[in-house]
Amino acid sequence: MTVPDRPQQPQPDRPLPARHGVGSRILGIDPGLKTTGYAVIEVTASGVVLCEAGIIRSEPTQRSTTELAPRLKALYDGVVEVFAQYRPTVMVVEQLYAHYQHPRTAILMAHARGVLLLAGAQHHAGVFSYAATQIKKTITGNGRASKEQMQYTMQRELGLPILPEPADVADAIACALCHYYTGHAHAPVAVAAPEEQA
Repeated sequence: MTVPDRPQQPQPDRPLPARHGVGSRILGIDPGLKTTGYAVIEVTASGVVLCEAGIIRSEPTQRSTTELAPRLKALYDGVVEVFAQYRPTVMVVEQLYAHYQHPRTAILMAHARGVLLLAGAQHHAGVFSYAATQIKKTITGNGRASKEQMQYTMQRELGLPILPEPADVADAIACALCHYYTGHAHAPVAVAAPEEQA
């Protein structure tokens, strides 16, 4: 999904955080090894504008190839391309959460998250991390909101003409908006602690 720069509806109920200057851009990332959602929002005097949102696919072109390195390179290259085009000063990555019954998934996701953090650091962006439940609560008021609820909320919040799809895109927008609404009250992190189970 690509949305060009265009005027957005003012958001009077969401005051402009003092530490986000007009013109600054925030890159939100919903990390995944196969599909990573990304979204770039720009702060304006009346709220935020969605510059672009989409997905980065890191699946190999040949299905027989299962090597991790080419996937990570594709993910890294995709994020670097976003940095080169939009020059965000902040990158927000959803915290890694993995169930103890699936340690391999956690390890693979950590690899993906690692290259994202590397790209952010190389481009001198402030790197922040939020738990999925915190993002959902900040955006919808419900820490256990469904993916569909997040998509509809993102569409409403930004006045988008269509629903942001797939769900990874809506989650990436939510990451960026969570940071904007929070006014980055907590310090940047290099490695986030796993989200606690409820």
